[in-house]
Amino acid sequence: EVMEDHIHIFLKASVKDSVHRIVSQLKGYTSIKLREEFPELKSRLPCMWTRSYYAGSVGHVSEATVKKYIENQKNV
Repeated sequence: EVMEDHIHIFLKASVKDSVHRIVSQLKGYTSIKLREEFPELKSRLPCMWTRSYYAGSVGHVSEATVKKYIENQKNV
């Protein structure tokens, strides 16, 4: 879900996958694609994303609960 100042991404990954690597790949790929689609971003923004991120695990709640939470963030 895309918010005004952040995004929510709900994904499944192997325990072998590094959270930092997943986030870095997502940020790198989206930066390239956004700059291809919006060339003006190349000169206006030296860096597309900050290095910060938040990651949490949700093994204790259902997938439906997480999806509902993300969907409800649009209304907050």
